[in-house]
Amino acid sequence: MSAQRDGDSSRKGSSAQAASMPNSPKLTVSRPPSPGFSMDPGSPMGLGDCDPNIMDSFKPIETNMSYDVPTDKPYIVNPPPQDRPVRLYCDGIYDLVHYGHMRALEQAKKSFPNVYLLVGMCNDEDTHTRKGKTVLTENERYESMRHCRWVDEIITDAPWIVTQEFMDEHEASSDAFAACTCLQSHIAEHTTFGCSAIDYVCHDDLPYASAESDDVYAFVKAQGRFLPTQRTDGVSTSDLITRIVRDYDKYLRRNLERGMSPKDLNISFLKEQELNLQKHVSGIREQIKKNFQGTREDLVGELEDLKAELRHTKLFWEDRRQDFVRGFSSMFGSQVGKIFGRKRREIANGSGDYGTSKRVRQDESTSSVNSGSE
Repeated sequence: MSAQRDGDSSRKGSSAQAASMPNSPKLTVSRPPSPGFSMDPGSPMGLGDCDPNIMDSFKPIETNMSYDVPTDKPYIVNPPPQDRPVRLYCDGIYDLVHYGHMRALEQAKKSFPNVYLLVGMCNDEDTHTRKGKTVLTENERYESMRHCRWVDEIITDAPWIVTQEFMDEHEASSDAFAACTCLQSHIAEHTTFGCSAIDYVCHDDLPYASAESDDVYAFVKAQGRFLPTQRTDGVSTSDLITRIVRDYDKYLRRNLERGMSPKDLNISFLKEQELNLQKHVSGIREQIKKNFQGTREDLVGELEDLKAELRHTKLFWEDRRQDFVRGFSSMFGSQVGKIFGRKRREIANGSGDYGTSKRVRQDESTSSVNSGSE
């Protein structure tokens, strides 16, 4: 059973194909291209794969304009058909759809010039049994994927392990392709379009183990019907859930502040009071930090002012020092010279208090020596 995008009709293929159709919608760009970067009509929102805002994080995904397949893998990849759209199949859970999912699907869609991309999504029963509880329900996951511009068809209740019967079952008939308006011109050129099963299963080529097999894609690799994609590192649904769990209390407080009740959040009265206390303590901490920062800045400013004032005072007195020396010399220089001159003469002549005391000490010393001799 398959659920096609926009009801019973399939998605309108790539933007380049749609633009060539007479009644196709016009591609509108919401902002001009950045200098040095090209605009790719096949990119999301028509903004171009070379958007400078994401260039540092992601390499652009170019459309493969040839029908070449990888030849450096330990398994063989069959050559694709060139007289019709190549039918590619991607499967997964796609819970909390993120850019890692989108880039994998974009790689698959751009693998060849003409691709019809099917996406299989497992239901909740299989997923919860084999992998664990999901955040979104199966219908929410299906609806999220329905809005992905790279996807032509969604297959709901897809099997956990791809089988030969499943691949043969989901074949394309002429009627199915006729329902897709973007392929009518192709069908007109190839009246003997016929039927086709899935040509390739797409996934990153690391072995994906399950209870039944060490690699659920082993049999399609053996048939040459496995087309590898490159995994986007740094993001996964498990990683997103880990971020939420790590900051669980912060998100609870956030939702309580937005008006959600403790009952909606499935928390007890004690947990609510604990969160309120955390909020109060956090507010006090922020206030102290803010005040401390302001006080520190004020002190730093006052110290800088004091340093500047001291530097100014030092320069002022250095400039006045010579004036004070000259003034003092002009006022008291003659008296000071007379005083020091008289002292120097008294010392030289042995007179004065200094000379008298010196002679007294000498006489006393001579008397002591004579007394000792007697």
